[in-house]
Amino acid sequence: MQACDPLPGAPNTCPGGYHCTPDGHCDAQCTLSGTECGDGFHCTNDGQCQEDGACEGIQCDIVKCESMGMPATTLTGKVFAPNGTLPLYGVNVYVPLHAVGALPDGAVCSKCADTPLGDPLVSDITKEDGSFTLNDVPSGSAIPLVIVSGKWRRVITIPTVNQCTDNPVGATDTTFPKSMDDMTPNTMSVSMPKIAITDGSADNLECLIRKMGVADKEITLPTGAGKVNIYHGNGKTQTKTGFAGGGQYTFPDAGTLWSDTDKMKGYDAVILSCEGAQNPNTKPQAAMDAVKAYADFGGRLFASHWHNIWIEGSTEGGGNQKPAVWPTIATWDNGHGQDGTDFSGTDTIDETNNPKGAAFATWMTNVGGSPTRDIIPITGGTGKITATNVDVAKAEKWVFRTDPHNQVQNFQFTTPNEALEGDRCGKVVFSDMHVSGGPMQGDYPDSCGGSLDLSSQEKALAFMLFDLSSCVGSIF
Repeated sequence: MQACDPLPGAPNTCPGGYHCTPDGHCDAQCTLSGTECGDGFHCTNDGQCQEDGACEGIQCDIVKCESMGMPATTLTGKVFAPNGTLPLYGVNVYVPLHAVGALPDGAVCSKCADTPLGDPLVSDITKEDGSFTLNDVPSGSAIPLVIVSGKWRRVITIPTVNQCTDNPVGATDTTFPKSMDDMTPNTMSVSMPKIAITDGSADNLECLIRKMGVADKEITLPTGAGKVNIYHGNGKTQTKTGFAGGGQYTFPDAGTLWSDTDKMKGYDAVILSCEGAQNPNTKPQAAMDAVKAYADFGGRLFASHWHNIWIEGSTEGGGNQKPAVWPTIATWDNGHGQDGTDFSGTDTIDETNNPKGAAFATWMTNVGGSPTRDIIPITGGTGKITATNVDVAKAEKWVFRTDPHNQVQNFQFTTPNEALEGDRCGKVVFSDMHVSGGPMQGDYPDSCGGSLDLSSQEKALAFMLFDLSSCVGSIF
């Protein structure tokens, strides 16, 4: 500890933020009623001298540990999907200066350039292993922490943050909620996106949402309070007797969803499971226009396999309906070329034509989805071929089929795609990669089978679904 002259009138030779004690040593400790800190400094609630300025609230409790030769005050942890085991990349974690307030209902224009609610004091974005580190956080009691990606959010209060040391945050408090009453002792509030899923005879994305950890009681009719609503495409028609989301009920028709922009705007995301064909008779031009208007407004759209009709337009008969702008984003052969529409083997992650490609590849390796970097094993016959390539000036190429043909398997673009990048609000993901070969026997969720384990391709699609819900633009 540095020596100093304690005599009245002696020059202050202590470092900034320190005062000279009566026994002639520089010390950062002070009393709120005292003047030991000297001109230009004040005493914080935890007895530390801090430089005067425009600090407010808990901002005034950020201790300058480095100036005392000590490590910074940090918060560390990992963020997980609602299932509690799948770490998540790209999640914003921050200490807010002000109360964060409630998130708005329904689809919104969400850009990464927007200031997060509550005015972050310190923040970090989770890495490929789900980890975060917040440096120089306020110390003391009841420190708030926000974990958020899109409408996925948990707001907690940390009982005590000790200064000048690391303060680990447990996984229970850093896991996204599986239901709206998934509260831990430290949780102040939780939020989940409102999601609509249409089922299909050839894929069952309504099952993936359960594997990601969403509780069955959140899967209800649109008239219910649940955050997930299933609509009938041409897959299962109802839930089983005694289902936690409201007993046995029949799914409403998918046409009532995708034909109504206003209804879709009530959802943060619309997920369309493959129906085994385009079925253009159920998707007229008015629906094409409505779906594009929803995405352009700020909605999030995930389209599986033959739901390429929403991007390419009808190619299977039943009319020539198509959306504006989107048909030029990709090229298609609809399974008529190369070697058919189904394949097994592997897909490859594109690290070149996707700004998140490298992070996606590392994440897939970390979670056991890729036995070799960039490689995604495909379960028998669930790799499909409708798209062949994308215009990389208009879309991000995420995954392509491994040689010999290299057709694109997954891609994403922002909307309105015809607008400047800074003016875009929504996202669209297309996937030729199925979750499965179709529903099993029985009503939902028995049709999903008994396992909640995620396959390699399900992990890849889960990454894309969480990314779909996040803000538009660079997260860095």
